Amino acid sequence: MSLILKDVKKGFLQGESEIQVLKGLNVTIQPGQVVSVVGQSGSGKSTLLSILAGLERADSGEILVDNINLTPMSEQQMTLFRAQNIAVVFQQYHLIAHLTAVENVMLALEILKMENPKARAEEALTELGLGHRLNHFPSQLSGGECQRVAIARALVVKPKILLADEPSGNLDIHTGDKVMDVFFDVVRKHKITTLLVTHSEALAKKCERTLRLDEGQLKEA
Repeated sequence: MSLILKDVKKGFLQGESEIQVLKGLNVTIQPGQVVSVVGQSGSGKSTLLSILAGLERADSGEILVDNINLTPMSEQQMTLFRAQNIAVVFQQYHLIAHLTAVENVMLALEILKMENPKARAEEALTELGLGHRLNHFPSQLSGGECQRVAIARALVVKPKILLADEPSGNLDIHTGDKVMDVFFDVVRKHKITTLLVTHSEALAKKCERTLRLDEGQLKEA
């Protein structure tokens, strides 16, 4: 799916003043493109992802996914569209402690009432190198394994767009590199349009394109 932003703006009230975080973003991301977004802390990267995921609303502008305008959608319409088309991977794993790895991944499928949730979850985890850890609980997994479970949970629904917010931020460099190598292999294999927010310039360079969010504007890096 393509992703197009047209003059997207977002501000927040701070006391009696409004701080403009996003000052009219314009960008086109082609279907299947893997794009990184870099910028200083507080530049609005996570706000941008939240808006694209429909978790926050832009103040103005248009967000087009395959020429479908998300901006006028109701909360219910956006929730349904997100469930069917958009997945998010966070820095925190957000796994459910009393569920095994395969049960955590199955949950995403069960919510969408998709067929064969167990087989699909096992396949997704195996693709991410966790075929031998299916029945382990999060407390029995390493940080890198927990993040791979979270990535499998996002990818198992076959999203058209994947939004990733510092997915290796909680991991040491060696583990983070291993997890992200698998991440890139899978999203490219399935041609998933991917927007990756990161502080790591090295990680950004692994993407096909890098955008820098600076002073409320997106620029080619």
